[in-house]
Amino acid sequence: MTDQDLIYVLALQHVPKIGDITAKKLINHCGSAENVLKETQNNLLKIDGIGATTIKSIFDPKHIKEAENELRFIKENDITCLYFSDENYPERLKHCIDSPILLFQVGNVNLKQKRIISVIGTRKITTYGVAFCEKLIEQLAPFDPIIVSGFAYGTDITAQKAAIKHNLQTIGCLAHGLNQIYPKTHKRYMTEVEENGGFLTDFWSSDSFDRNNFLKRNRIIAGMSEATIVIESAEKGGSLVTADIANSYGKDVFAVPGRANDSQSIGCNNLIKTQQAHLLSNPMDVPYLLNWQLEKNEKPAIQKQLFVELNSEEKAIYNFLKDKDAQLLDVIAVQCELPTFKVAGLLLQMELKGVTRPLPGKLFELV
Repeated sequence: MTDQDLIYVLALQHVPKIGDITAKKLINHCGSAENVLKETQNNLLKIDGIGATTIKSIFDPKHIKEAENELRFIKENDITCLYFSDENYPERLKHCIDSPILLFQVGNVNLKQKRIISVIGTRKITTYGVAFCEKLIEQLAPFDPIIVSGFAYGTDITAQKAAIKHNLQTIGCLAHGLNQIYPKTHKRYMTEVEENGGFLTDFWSSDSFDRNNFLKRNRIIAGMSEATIVIESAEKGGSLVTADIANSYGKDVFAVPGRANDSQSIGCNNLIKTQQAHLLSNPMDVPYLLNWQLEKNEKPAIQKQLFVELNSEEKAIYNFLKDKDAQLLDVIAVQCELPTFKVAGLLLQMELKGVTRPLPGKLFELV
């Protein structure tokens, strides 16, 4: 795409009341964004579904002027523009009716990989959520997926840091232009993300920061991925919106279950209960249900870790089980002089660390 072509696309994107669905309809009818902006109003009105109110300001010269300003910003900051019909545009996103006509990208993103998943969840992620998220990324690493998220607090940054740790590409989808970063405290992760993937957005540098931007951004997270995984979510939240969008696109959705009284698990439990998401209790459920196959030279994740950090209570449980067969939960609690409810939580944490595993009949053993 030439700079002049890009100016016309930017100008069309800048017109109020013309969203991505309408813009694509106009471009497909006229052949290009330039032709749309040079067409007569009467001819545009002949297009099915296009009304006078929609195209009222399409011929205002300010759109070209603003587009020229944005192009300068794009050039000065080495930003890659992805047009919706181009080969380098995210393939799965092309098939979403409301996908952006133009995306802005920085970093070393390689979207040629087939496996792309979104990992999302609450910003108030619990210790359990962090442990499951990190275990998920670790065990999916041999399949070499791209990890997409929103670069927000909590689940998003946990998933993206885990992806970097395991040498996976990660993409942060932003709810603002590439002239800023939110939250500001995550600026320290930007270089690592760009070196191991990058950032995508459809917002301009001149767009004002608005909370509604997050909802608009979520369609990119859901649309470009093969599946969306919700780690934890309260009863309401942006993660549930993203899951709903993913379902509307016909994508797979996974949700990690939690205890009925955990506030950060209500959303996930409801997704599972209403059959809007697969129950995700084991990271390997993802490749199984998505039918991912390892290449001959790839090796599955090794679940057991040779060196794992355990706290004093976990060490007590480990030492008790070390030379024994599988033991009942109640027996472990008595022998380690710990409350049963606490031992249940500790065993779950140790399972996530790859140290113990549950067996039928409330039995537990070391891996």
